[in-house]
Amino acid sequence: MKTWISKKRMQGRTVYMQSALLFFWLLVLVGCGGVQEPQSTVDTDTAAGSVYSEPAAGTVQGEAVSVVSEVPGDGSDVRGEAISGAGRESGLTVEFIDVGQGDATLILCEGEAMLIDAGDESSGTNVQNEMEKLGVRELKYFVCTHPDADHIGGADVIAYKFPVTSLLMPELERDTKAYEQLAASISGRNIQVIHPAVGDIYTLGGGSFTVIGPVEQYGEDEANNWSVCLRFTYGELGFLFCGDAEEEAEEDMLAAGVELGADVYHVSHHGSSSSTSEPFLRAVEPSYAVVSCGRDNDYGHPHEETKEILAARQIQLYRTDELGNIFCYSDGKTLNWESEYDFAGENGAAAEENSAPEETAAPESSRQDYVLNTNTKKIHLPDCESVGKMKKKNRRDVHAVLEELFKEGYDPCKNCMG
Repeated sequence: MKTWISKKRMQGRTVYMQSALLFFWLLVLVGCGGVQEPQSTVDTDTAAGSVYSEPAAGTVQGEAVSVVSEVPGDGSDVRGEAISGAGRESGLTVEFIDVGQGDATLILCEGEAMLIDAGDESSGTNVQNEMEKLGVRELKYFVCTHPDADHIGGADVIAYKFPVTSLLMPELERDTKAYEQLAASISGRNIQVIHPAVGDIYTLGGGSFTVIGPVEQYGEDEANNWSVCLRFTYGELGFLFCGDAEEEAEEDMLAAGVELGADVYHVSHHGSSSSTSEPFLRAVEPSYAVVSCGRDNDYGHPHEETKEILAARQIQLYRTDELGNIFCYSDGKTLNWESEYDFAGENGAAAEENSAPEETAAPESSRQDYVLNTNTKKIHLPDCESVGKMKKKNRRDVHAVLEELFKEGYDPCKNCMG
């Protein structure tokens, strides 16, 4: 059931969701209200004052590490003394929330708050709790980068629990439970729904973010490339968030000439090798990279190719599967880092891998027929509706074990494989 986002391209236009009718189990949403002309700068301030309060006394984020300005030359993890609140008094706090195999990032800047994605269906309450720990009372912006369940599955909880001024998401509908639950959660609420255009600028406290993607319209089976991509700046520092944007979308951003440079790069698609191409990473040129992924996840994220390309450029890598919630504090000139768990580095993971029993060939019974899209790096069941829409040059039929395909950098289609 597609309910609330127009198929027509609306560059920078907004739709106000104001009414809904519930008849038994059928939810019908009606979009009403004014439409604004696109602007180069968009500011949705509605009231003066802070939208979040001071965290409750005694709130502790976890073990801390302090890293200021420079990356170690060998790319190794950096250990340090706890910041003990000093970093939290800076003007900017970015929390990469540990939601397992999903994404959720909270940004607090000089009294205003925004959230980028909310993890899967089981993560909504966790994200809510993290927001409340930091004293968030409302969101100026809620960015749902694209309608995959591991990014918007927990969004309905956030929309129910917190006042949201503006909801930003791409113009892509999905007939999924997560999409419909989000639609229901904003029904009847005075939430401004925006399909942002490349070049739109939004202010948050003393910082701002510019929309840099998607620069093109993609196929319905390319949800990752529809990801809303944004570059957040505060003082002299920049942060890049691109959802699950894959190599094709990265190439389009490069061709469009959008500004990509950033000090901190939230690695796209949980560190999949289908994203973070070398030309794209050269353009971003970050000092730090953060991967949001689940511990021992089925996809092998972050992939070895991604870790290698980051290490080759001596980019410091932090991972939520190893560190839990990761916090970055800034005064606009320097960066300070904290994490929920101690910084263990790659050595612990390597030791676990070395102690694992030797792999044996998978039995034939575990192999199945799949159709691969070599462009989007998606695995489909043969009867998936996306297979019929696939370009012939991108199709590859295989009889394989899923784990083998994961190692090749492929991810399962969320429509036919959940």
